[in-house]
Amino acid sequence: MLTGGCFCGHVRYEAEGEPFHETLCHCSFCRRVVGAAPVAWFSVKRGDLRFTSGAPTMFKSSAKVTRSFCGVCGTSLTFADEDHPLEIDITICSLDDANRLPPKDHSEAAGKLRWVRVDDGLPIYRERRDIAIAQS
Repeated sequence: MLTGGCFCGHVRYEAEGEPFHETLCHCSFCRRVVGAAPVAWFSVKRGDLRFTSGAPTMFKSSAKVTRSFCGVCGTSLTFADEDHPLEIDITICSLDDANRLPPKDHSEAAGKLRWVRVDDGLPIYRERRDIAIAQS
């Protein structure tokens, strides 16, 4: 069981099941929404995420993507893509213990800021993992 929530504590969640797709995303959308470069995410099956207190505010960041955040403090929480209806992404750093899920790769590296160095030895994907070949 993974637990987490927003900065102010208004929204809390539990994520059961096995996490997957632990990544550092470099896309411009994630950077702009979260205000960080890059953004660390993990995925779970949608049915494995449960909000235990408060309710996040939802918004459509693009035609097929809905994101959530705390309406009180602004903490970015989730990313849900209609093209992947069985999974939901959660910000790793909203976990109570973010050290439990270190990222396993870099995705959307084509959008990486020029001043960000990637030298951690993790695989780098130019785009999404499901459509790109890892770069060295």
